[in-house]
Amino acid sequence: MSTKPAFQTHDDSRGAHLAAYIPLITLVSIAALAGFATAMSTELTMMRWMHYFMGFFLCTFAMLKLFHPNAFADGFEMYDLLAKRFRGYGYIYPYIELMLGLGYLSFLLPEVTYTLTIIVLTFGAIGVLKALNEGLDINCPCMGSVLDVPLSTVTLTEDLAMAGMAIVLLIMF
Repeated sequence: MSTKPAFQTHDDSRGAHLAAYIPLITLVSIAALAGFATAMSTELTMMRWMHYFMGFFLCTFAMLKLFHPNAFADGFEMYDLLAKRFRGYGYIYPYIELMLGLGYLSFLLPEVTYTLTIIVLTFGAIGVLKALNEGLDINCPCMGSVLDVPLSTVTLTEDLAMAGMAIVLLIMF
């Protein structure tokens, strides 16, 4: 377990190098490959790959948050608009993410899953954007407290890309 505090003093070089994002790149790549492998076992379509990718991605990130729920809630309330007002949301959020991931993997209630993904991740992106504009320099709680990846435009892009994929799936549905 890392003893490094989640809140950092501002360092312009922090997150400036690709090496800082290797854990995130690794997890996204594995989710993409697992999605592809699973989709290949059925009928390989873009929609199936997106479902499986998003399912693996969301379940993996929920798991990371659930390893240390207090640490996640501490970091999450520093930037998430709802968690700032209601700390309990920081404890509920990993389960929301897990539920969405399982919804993608099972193809259960796809319209509800897509819509909730759009709402939750777009709302989350607003908090990330606000934090970035304020210059907040923290480890991204999206990785739980397990991996040290800075909150950055990568986090914002990740939230918006997932919401965008949910929009595409909703349109394709």
